[in-house]
Amino acid sequence: MIPEPTASAATRASKQRKNSHDEANSSAAVNQSEDESGNENRQKSARRRKRAHTGSENVKRKRAKASGSSRAGGSEHVEAVTLFQVLTMGRSAMQTVIDDWIEAYQKNRDTSLLDLISFFIQCSGCKGVVTAEMCQSGEDSELRSKMVEELDEVSGLQYKKFLAFPWILTVTWPLDTDNVEYPLIQSGPEARWFSSEFCDFMSVLVSQCQHSVIFDSYLMNTLISLLTELSDSSVRAFRHTCTLAAVKLLSSLVAVALSLSVGLENSQKVYEVQERKTRQRRNVQQERIEKKVTEGKRAEIESMMDILFKGVFLKRYRDVLPEIRSICMEELGWWMKLYSSAFLNDSYLKYMGWMMHDKIPDVRLKCVLGLQGLYVDPQLLPKLDLFTSRFKDRLISMTLDKDNEVAVQTMKLLLLISRTSDDALSPEDYQQLLQLVYSSQRPLAAAAGELLFSRLLNTAGPTSDTEDEINKEEEVHKQHTSRLKALLQFYQESELHKHVVYLVDSLWDVGAALLKDWPTLTSILLQDPSSHAPGLTCAEQVVLVEMLVASVRQAAEGPSLAGRSGAKKVMNAKERKIQNDDCTKLTDHFLVVLPKLLSKFSESSDCVASLMKIPQFFLPECPDSDNTQAVSALTAEMETVLERHAGPSVLEAAARTSLSLCGGGTASSATARDARDSVVQSWVDQLTELLGGSLKGDSFSADEEKTGDILATLKKLRAFHNCHNLLRWNLFELLSPLLSVESSEGGAPPEVLLEVLQCLSSCMIWSLSTSTDTLTSREKAVAQRLQLRLFCERGHHCLSRSDPRVQQQAFLGVCDVLTAHSFQLQVLDPSCFGPLLYTPSPKLQRALSTFVCLHVFTGPDRESQSGVGGNSEEERLEELHKRRNMLAAFCKLIVHRVLEMSMAAEVFIYYMKYFNEFGDIIKETMCRTRQMDKIESARTLVLCLQQLLVRLKREQESGGAHPGVQTFTSIRELARRFALSFGDQFKFRECVVMIHRNGIEFVFSEFSQTAETPTPPYLSYLPILSEFSSKLLKPDKKTVFSYLQKHTAEKVIDLREESWQPLLNYRASLLAAAEGEDAASYVSSDRKYLPSRSKLKLEGCKSPCPLSPSDSKVAKVRKSSFSPSHQEKTADTDPFSLPVEPPAKRSNIQGTVLSILNEEDDDTVEVEL
Repeated sequence: MIPEPTASAATRASKQRKNSHDEANSSAAVNQSEDESGNENRQKSARRRKRAHTGSENVKRKRAKASGSSRAGGSEHVEAVTLFQVLTMGRSAMQTVIDDWIEAYQKNRDTSLLDLISFFIQCSGCKGVVTAEMCQSGEDSELRSKMVEELDEVSGLQYKKFLAFPWILTVTWPLDTDNVEYPLIQSGPEARWFSSEFCDFMSVLVSQCQHSVIFDSYLMNTLISLLTELSDSSVRAFRHTCTLAAVKLLSSLVAVALSLSVGLENSQKVYEVQERKTRQRRNVQQERIEKKVTEGKRAEIESMMDILFKGVFLKRYRDVLPEIRSICMEELGWWMKLYSSAFLNDSYLKYMGWMMHDKIPDVRLKCVLGLQGLYVDPQLLPKLDLFTSRFKDRLISMTLDKDNEVAVQTMKLLLLISRTSDDALSPEDYQQLLQLVYSSQRPLAAAAGELLFSRLLNTAGPTSDTEDEINKEEEVHKQHTSRLKALLQFYQESELHKHVVYLVDSLWDVGAALLKDWPTLTSILLQDPSSHAPGLTCAEQVVLVEMLVASVRQAAEGPSLAGRSGAKKVMNAKERKIQNDDCTKLTDHFLVVLPKLLSKFSESSDCVASLMKIPQFFLPECPDSDNTQAVSALTAEMETVLERHAGPSVLEAAARTSLSLCGGGTASSATARDARDSVVQSWVDQLTELLGGSLKGDSFSADEEKTGDILATLKKLRAFHNCHNLLRWNLFELLSPLLSVESSEGGAPPEVLLEVLQCLSSCMIWSLSTSTDTLTSREKAVAQRLQLRLFCERGHHCLSRSDPRVQQQAFLGVCDVLTAHSFQLQVLDPSCFGPLLYTPSPKLQRALSTFVCLHVFTGPDRESQSGVGGNSEEERLEELHKRRNMLAAFCKLIVHRVLEMSMAAEVFIYYMKYFNEFGDIIKETMCRTRQMDKIESARTLVLCLQQLLVRLKREQESGGAHPGVQTFTSIRELARRFALSFGDQFKFRECVVMIHRNGIEFVFSEFSQTAETPTPPYLSYLPILSEFSSKLLKPDKKTVFSYLQKHTAEKVIDLREESWQPLLNYRASLLAAAEGEDAASYVSSDRKYLPSRSKLKLEGCKSPCPLSPSDSKVAKVRKSSFSPSHQEKTADTDPFSLPVEPPAKRSNIQGTVLSILNEEDDDTVEVEL
């Protein structure tokens, strides 16, 4: 806070009295003017101001305390406050204090003005000092040149000197003010509270002054000058706070001008009435005088408004601070709405149009909200025609704004424009806007749905308006019918035939009454076409059925759609009641009508597939839902549909609907279960009969018709077995023989095998999930394990089938069943019987791993071959989806401990190569395995890298080029990614040390040095291992280095040979890591170590193999730059050179580290060290 001007004045006055009784202050605030020596009158006036100001705050406090009982209801918290402190006390206390300030101002306006100036400085969060001195004339050019804002680098203070006539104010504040939070931007709710109270203060100040001191040509001139100067400051706090104060002051002046205008209108009316009724010229003359006075006041207020607009708004509406731009645009919209006679014209509207292109969403939003307030008033519309035509294209483009709120509010603005003017938007504009009903953002889609409803559907009225022909219900029915036909026409013209649910969701908020009129919807679908009323086409019927189902789903579940965000997630009590009532209504209606609809559209698979989803939304507790007769009719129609259709969509809908009807303990549920059992029994009997004639011994023989019947029956059983427990029909024993027949000996067709594999998978999963209830003895548990083993063997056998679809289904079936078995073992209650432990055979485990490598991680050649055709992109995505499912199924086996964790190495090696396709699945598998056992997981990563290097080595030795082998660069990049996954060094300390120890053993443990093999065959693994050096802790770095020296102690290492360069680089990485650097930043993985030019570093310590002078390495350096002094200089300044170990550290290291920095081959000379 800045010090109180009163306290500052009193302090300085007392000091000056002690020093000299002849000196005097030049102002009431702080400083003494330099040219005051001979001005005695000025000294007297300054002393009077000083004495008055010294007591002004105390006087105010006493008055506030005395008047508290009459003005504020006896509130005691008003006493002993300043103008800044009153912001915390509410509006009533604010009015009381401002009234006291006005009273003090009328007695001594200079002192009170200084208090008000101090208030604004304090509101800016300034912790500096304000000084003031009087000015005789505001037009002095020399004085104007001194109004500057500058920095004193010696004291670290910044000064701003400006004219707020009749004061020359100087504000001094610390240099780092811009980096400190001031009240308007402080964190938490305090900023919103302060902004609200600060704006209320400006409003109350002008409101309390409007009948008195506001027109004295002194208060407002000073206040406007102060705010104009501070709003132009380079300090953010001053600029932001005073701009807000200035625009709020202008808004308050607008309110005053508006009240004066209303008073003028009332005076004019009174004047006209009195002029007609009476001839007394005295009253008429008095009215004329009052009118002129009011007009003069209004002109004065408008002049103040114009000064503020030009001095503050025109400079700050394009301020670099977005908050200031938002404030300006928000207040401009308010001015144009309240005082349209002065502000609502093209000269001011252009700023709104320009700032709609601002890069900050909040600024654009304030412009749109301001325009909404203008377009909602019909009286203001004629003044907006030019603006609408000029900025219409910009508004339409803003409906696609990246900020969702801006797009939604712009759509609402365009909705207002379309309602007020029919020709404002062209048909092309409507076509572009109405497509947003399919937007992924529900608020925007709902706003576009409101536009669609008001533009197209509201115009569709009943065909006849004669009240004697139809009653009210028939009128509503015809109106809804015409609207539905208009909606069907719009949907078909939009050509987005898979988005009916999104269209219904967009119209739900505004057209729920139309969409929930299920009697009208079903009557349109059930009516027969006639000559005078043609019916719907087949395409329209399909769309209307989808709309019907979508409206039922929306009423039962609410606006929660996949791919659409922004919906309300939690319903209140009223919404839950509406939802419950809607479910009751649709249950009552569709239990009776749905069988008729299924009967009429039984030939259309698309229609019946959609209609059979409706019972899934029935309310089980509904009284009419227990109507056994209606449920019997519905299940009978469903059975008829299943006899005609065997498509996947129809079967899935029938199975789920049957599950919904069978749930519960009511009589209708029992009826539905009996109907389901009857249908399943008929399918099993039919399939048994068909297989009895086709499956003979080890061969399968059936004609095309019989094969089609078998396939259709299998599809039905498979669909129902996914949702229902059909174990009592023993389908496993019936279908498993089909898998044992060899394809070379007349096996079943691939289509049949696909359905058989899915049925058997469902059988095993149901058996495992219900094992707690069904397994009552050990014999049953053993039988279940035999059944599981048989299924895995048959699935293993199918992996070698020629048809890829059969292979994929067998793989997925085996993985799912084994995962379910592992899960049941984990949740098994020890006190109950359950499934026995089963471990897949090693052959099956290898077969699963091989299948993943061959069918999931396919090369680009195979992908390009499978992606040929018109729908190549769609087929490629479908193929990728299948591969992801297979990889996820295999990874589940590892996570659930069905397979050994080491088998994950076959997956991890493709982490970088197929990162875009499967990176998320592999990364999640790495995280899960690390949670299971972090040491074993680290061993798996090591095994992965070592396998890749071995394969690369074999390929190089054979001279061939295998497409599946990765390059050394890719292997090292994979190691780098693995190292990055070890985030917490303390948490994974043991893992990283184990990786280094394992890598050193991999390179040196089985190596015996001979003349033919002077270096280990896998020495190139060390650069890969160096990627993990940065993850070592400081104590572990020395341990790893000692462990490396231990394995290399008995080896003859000739550092002159390039073949030992990987070891040198690995040692360097350990030492660089010890000093906090990363050796990988200056050691290349694909070429020799080539640092910057003319740098040579030599480090020596005890070597396990002593080096003679003749064994010294020959270094290459540039001719012109080789000198001892130059070497020493470059070694000290090279940021990439290896750090020199202190003597105490070097004595503990068993080995030698020689850093040889090679130079380019051209222009070099060999120098012997």
